[in-house]
Amino acid sequence: YVDKVQRIGIRMADLLEKETFERLLKSNIEYKQAYFKGMFNETCPSFDDIFEEYYAAGQRLKEFVTDTSKILDDAFVADEKVLFEGAQGVMLDIDHGTYPFVTSSNPIAGNVTVGTGVGPTFVSKVIGVCKAYTSRVGDGPFPTELFDEDGHHIREVGREYGTTTGRPRRVGWFDSVVLRHSRRVSGITDLS
Repeated sequence: YVDKVQRIGIRMADLLEKETFERLLKSNIEYKQAYFKGMFNETCPSFDDIFEEYYAAGQRLKEFVTDTSKILDDAFVADEKVLFEGAQGVMLDIDHGTYPFVTSSNPIAGNVTVGTGVGPTFVSKVIGVCKAYTSRVGDGPFPTELFDEDGHHIREVGREYGTTTGRPRRVGWFDSVVLRHSRRVSGITDLS
């Protein structure tokens, strides 16, 4: 995320042309080496550690790299049905969530058009998905959080544990205030 907003990131298309990737990677590594040295008195991987492996990966994936916004636009023009699926939840959105206890992106529905490159008028329905109870990973405000036996029971029955870490999620009662906020900032038309 930092590389993207600092405009020093290397994009998938950059891996496809050897000279382009070489130039961008050298510049990126130079910047990162200075940063790691100045901040942590450490080094980051060298150009030689990275270049061949990532260039080879780019070549293997080359046939799958295309302008997906064009594919999606063609589908919309042909009146085909297109389904987008998001991840995480509105309250983790960096702009509309419980900042600073958020992710580094925008998981609200509106970001699907930014991320895919289609115009917002192509989205005709936004289905919000919610549970009968609320869960949260990590720190942050949670007004309906349950610390009692009910919370433990919901966590066990709902298998509310981190997929990777196995860490227990915080659980609480359904929060209609959060749902109303989610509907407003994501333009939810239907609930599932």
